[in-house]
Amino acid sequence: MDNDTNAQQARFAIHDAARNGQTRVVESLLNADSRLANRRDDDDRLPLHWATSYARMPIVEILAEQRGFDVDAQDGAGWTPLMIAVSLKDADALVDFLLAKSANVNTKTNNGQVALHFTASKSNLDAARKLIERKATARVKDKRGQLPLHRAAAVGHVAMIKLMLDNNSPVNATDMDGSTALHHAIAEGHGEAAVTLLKAGAEPHKRDSNGALAINLAPDAKVRSYIERAAEEEGIELYASAGVREQTAELSSSFLSDSEISQHFSPDKQASEAFSSPRRHPTTIQERSEPVTPDGSEVPAPASSELTEALKGHPADEYMDPANDYLDETTSRSNSRAHVPDVVVTDDDAENASEATPLLPRERLTIPRKQTYDAAPAVEEQSKPKPGTWNRIGHQYPSPLFHLRRAFLALRNWNLRTVGRKAVLEPVSMLPSVFLGLLLNLLDALSYGIILFPLGEPVFADMGPDGVSMFYVSCIISQLTYSTGSIFRGGVGSEMIEVVPFFHKMTYLIINRMGTEDPAALRATVITSYAMSSIITGLVFFVLGSAKLGTLVNFFPHSILTGCIGGVGIFLFLTGIEVSARLDGNFEFTLEVARTLFSAHTVPLWIPPLALAVLLLTVKHFYDRAWLVPAYYIGITAIFYIVTTAVPSITMTNLRDSGWVFEAPAAGVPFYNFYSHYKFNLVDWGAIWMTIPSQLALTFFGILHVPINVPNLAIVVQEDNVSINRELIMHGISNTLSGCVGSIQNYLVFVNSVLFIDNGGNNRLAGYMLAVATAGLWVAGPVVIGYVPVMVVGTLIYMLGIELAQEALVSTYGKLHRLEHFTIIVIALVMGIYDFVVGIGIGIGLACLVYVVQTSRKTVIRAEFTGTVAESTVRRHPRQRNYLHMAGKQIRVVKLGGYLFFGSIVKVEKKVRALVDAEAFAASPIRYLVLDFSHVTGIDFSAAEAFTRMNRILHSREVKLSMASVSLESEVGKSLQMVGLFIDSEEPPIPAPKVFEDLNGALEGCENELLMVLNEKQKHAAHKLEDSPPMPIAQDQPHLQPSPFEGMLGSPRRDFLYQAATSAITETREPAEHSKWQHFKQPLPLILQAFQDLTNKAEDFWFRAVPYFTKREFVKGQMLYNRGDKPDGFYLLQSGILRAEYYLDQGNYHESIVAGTTCGELPFFSETKRTSSVIAEQDCIAWLLKPEQWEDLQRKDNEVAKELLKVGLKLSAERMNAITNYVLITAS
Repeated sequence: MDNDTNAQQARFAIHDAARNGQTRVVESLLNADSRLANRRDDDDRLPLHWATSYARMPIVEILAEQRGFDVDAQDGAGWTPLMIAVSLKDADALVDFLLAKSANVNTKTNNGQVALHFTASKSNLDAARKLIERKATARVKDKRGQLPLHRAAAVGHVAMIKLMLDNNSPVNATDMDGSTALHHAIAEGHGEAAVTLLKAGAEPHKRDSNGALAINLAPDAKVRSYIERAAEEEGIELYASAGVREQTAELSSSFLSDSEISQHFSPDKQASEAFSSPRRHPTTIQERSEPVTPDGSEVPAPASSELTEALKGHPADEYMDPANDYLDETTSRSNSRAHVPDVVVTDDDAENASEATPLLPRERLTIPRKQTYDAAPAVEEQSKPKPGTWNRIGHQYPSPLFHLRRAFLALRNWNLRTVGRKAVLEPVSMLPSVFLGLLLNLLDALSYGIILFPLGEPVFADMGPDGVSMFYVSCIISQLTYSTGSIFRGGVGSEMIEVVPFFHKMTYLIINRMGTEDPAALRATVITSYAMSSIITGLVFFVLGSAKLGTLVNFFPHSILTGCIGGVGIFLFLTGIEVSARLDGNFEFTLEVARTLFSAHTVPLWIPPLALAVLLLTVKHFYDRAWLVPAYYIGITAIFYIVTTAVPSITMTNLRDSGWVFEAPAAGVPFYNFYSHYKFNLVDWGAIWMTIPSQLALTFFGILHVPINVPNLAIVVQEDNVSINRELIMHGISNTLSGCVGSIQNYLVFVNSVLFIDNGGNNRLAGYMLAVATAGLWVAGPVVIGYVPVMVVGTLIYMLGIELAQEALVSTYGKLHRLEHFTIIVIALVMGIYDFVVGIGIGIGLACLVYVVQTSRKTVIRAEFTGTVAESTVRRHPRQRNYLHMAGKQIRVVKLGGYLFFGSIVKVEKKVRALVDAEAFAASPIRYLVLDFSHVTGIDFSAAEAFTRMNRILHSREVKLSMASVSLESEVGKSLQMVGLFIDSEEPPIPAPKVFEDLNGALEGCENELLMVLNEKQKHAAHKLEDSPPMPIAQDQPHLQPSPFEGMLGSPRRDFLYQAATSAITETREPAEHSKWQHFKQPLPLILQAFQDLTNKAEDFWFRAVPYFTKREFVKGQMLYNRGDKPDGFYLLQSGILRAEYYLDQGNYHESIVAGTTCGELPFFSETKRTSSVIAEQDCIAWLLKPEQWEDLQRKDNEVAKELLKVGLKLSAERMNAITNYVLITAS
């Protein structure tokens, strides 16, 4: 063990030296082996991380000089050195050094935080300013939905709050718990911070997920009154309606007119007085110290919080484990607190805090997030729909006409300055984002717009420019649509790469039918099928959105979508080979194609693009930046033309003839040339009909993208009011319009939209400008194509294909169930190599198979109990209870749940067979098996048939099957009836299972049959030989019907019942005692039996209570009392059965009360209202102790009264235990 420890210390010696500031040791180790600078410890941390966490500047400088230095290296939790540095106090030099090394200020941790989050929580204002100067964004939410602004508000740093707001941080953004920055500021007692937010436009009427206003979270009256006064001075109304609190207080006091509280509430009281009572402050959250050190020891925690220590200048403990990082609200050193009353903030739960701990206490975080457009409010809360078609289709959000009308009305207030800002400054500020969007559209057009038609086919070889033009038209239509109606103001629309393989599939289907003899007709049919597929997709989108069926798409297995993405990746990789190698026709796995690919002329065409794509992906893996891909392709193009221009013998004609550059469009070909192919008189509609399955498959594939892209985009751009249905309608309009103008499908593209918005394009005007710029590119498009190197397009296609295949096949490995991953691989291979439609069909089939297999592995047996644990609610005689407690083992209850089908029923049948297995049955024999169906949602034919088989198996062991919670009118009951389960079998004779409406009835039935053995034994024990006169025995005795208890002995199960009955009789009383009770007058025998095991008093003692009981008789159906009645007495039931019904908000419950037991003791002795309604199920005789008799007994014989009260409490405890036991078993 010591050797292992020494080896571990030696392995991470440089980490320990970096942490301890041992500069010479670090230099020595690096001189011996420079690779140690890049060695990661068990926490995936480099020496750089440890040197930074302790502000060891000399060591950081040494490590920066080493080969392979990565200033943005992330540890296992995603922390970079810059994040660590900005979390330290007095580390400005270190921050400057890292920024000088071009550290990325917007890198995210695994929990989604960027460096600004940590500067906000640590109140490092100077570091925050430096980050923002380097383009750090204040609009990034972490995985808890929190901005740096939330953290700044929680620590009350006013200057930090203003800095965040000045840099476009949304003041009213909510985290995943519905809390705004204002909620956090007020909850932590930061009054000045709260006022700052209010002045900046924070909405005081916003409620968190628990329905709380921010002002109601104030920890005490001082903070509340400070905020109220400041808000009043600024003219800010903190409450949704004036006087509501006074009204609420007045109404409350009307119910407390005699109480002390009523003196503090009156209409003329100030609002602050009404809420001046002490209030528990939310538990604060403490930031944790650094994780385990390289030597395996824990860093000693300081006495005070780490944040306080940091402010005192202890950087050693500032490097927090990101899994445990969070705010320390205990500090009061923020400069924002100068004018705020002192607030005491508790830190009770700090030791258990972690990164997952919310900023505010859990009590406020239990209700789901606020309602979005998809969540319908309660009927009482729904506002009246606004008039107009837009709202009549069920969408309660402003229509595009509303925005236009509001803009028109605003024009009246414009002046020259406003016109200059709106018409000049704002458009100019959006030019960088428009240029980036235009560049992305160009690259996309050159990557998959140009291969819209299979260029390997001679008839389509010159249609690359037409595909690019169609791509641009689709982009323009989608951009105009999404910029007008989508909730995402900066959303970017474009064709998706996934449609290309479907289009190629449709093309080859048409070629197989029409041939290539008539190119004009073939082109007309193919391009018409493309536009038609866009219209079909658009109509399906629009119908789903209008009918508010957007959530239906979530029922499609995402494994199918992932497999499709992998298939597209494989297809694109093969297409990249096809385009780069300039193959004739489609790529096929044949020997002839292989010879062509590896010929001396072809290898230089397709291998370099592949190598360039691999190089780009490798660089992206280590250094992923938004500008990297565009710059890379621009660089490739520039280098290509520099090299070709430097060689005089290379001309553009030679490059085009050799396949290095795309063929230039014919002279005079207009940018709208693709419209010339629309010749409806030449269209083969039969061929188009053959493509319908492919068109529907493309629609199905497209539908799956919307519920994935839209929510992800909403999270990134912090848009809370997203409606899937609204976006589906926008997609429907866009695709339908695109098809009608002769173009193709388009979607809201996630990556392009994020880049566009992050670079200043989060504006509808920017979207319109991008559409105009794309139109300009469309006009110039055909000329550009003739100068595009094939290598650039090939590299693009290769990169996209490899990325998609890696995302689907590699990234999912180990994260999914093996069967699901196998499904993805099969779908991807079939779609990429064979056929897309077949691949989707196989995917659906495999998804169903995986579902069946995985569901079958999850047992439908929710719980299993014996009759000793699961008892009915019948109040039984003590002797019967004792007997059932011993004999209840022969009752077995199996609770089922979920949907029973051919896969899941297998485990139920295995359980039944295991119960009656010879060895198990001999060890623990059972007589009754109760199957509870209360949680079963449905059953198929195979499962219903299995129950008939189980009944036969149980009958072979003489085990009776009962089915509880089955209604013959329900779907489950009808399914069981259809297989004849409830019909007695004649050959062989097998009785049908008994059916009970609930588990309680089934248990009661089984217990009653067991009690018949006890009665038989009791009769036999009470019978004396001298009581029977001698009888002659007839010689020819007729056949006698055997007793049902004949043969009670002879099997282990029956012997056990007989022994239990004997034990119950002998343990509960002596025979002499029973004979003595026979001579007593009622109700003394009844009292002695009912109070058995509950008191040690003898009959002489209880005889003193007899005069106080009155005999009462009740006929069948008579109501003894109702729920809510005042108790009229304590009942002892001599004969008959009573039924107690409990009608509660949580559900109904009943119990049977039999002779020899009591009724109504708890409300009677506690002097509370009746909790149940009791009715006589049979004619009954009871003995009643009335309230006046009870009072008389307490006065005259207090000793008996006290004992009776004790018995009543014990009886109540028994009832509560029985009820609790039954409720828990029913719910399990």
